[in-house]
Amino acid sequence: MPFDINGIRIPTIQKENVAVRCRGCGSVIDGAPFRVNVMDITAVEIPPAWSGRTSINPGPFQFHADPACTRRWMRERGDLFCRKSAIRELMRPIAVPGETPRWGLCDGLHTDDHELVPA
Repeated sequence: MPFDINGIRIPTIQKENVAVRCRGCGSVIDGAPFRVNVMDITAVEIPPAWSGRTSINPGPFQFHADPACTRRWMRERGDLFCRKSAIRELMRPIAVPGETPRWGLCDGLHTDDHELVPA
């Protein structure tokens, strides 16, 4: 599809393909995505090597503005959700004790104990 810029027809410019997809439902995100970052588990004294990986990928992960998409992504990863928090741009990981490693996610804005439930 050619474009006209300042009255000049330019047939080589094409409309961009929208490829930003929601990590929760997988459909295309129209407009600006809602981004969620998961903080690192511990702060390191030196920056990690460019070839290294953190134990939890901090993102950003992109979703629709609907919190159901973010909760679906959490369920698929096996994460729990602190019901005293909300889905926010920055989520903090909480190690859940047990034989197998498991994580809960919380916004960290409350001062009392976490209440982790399935997302």
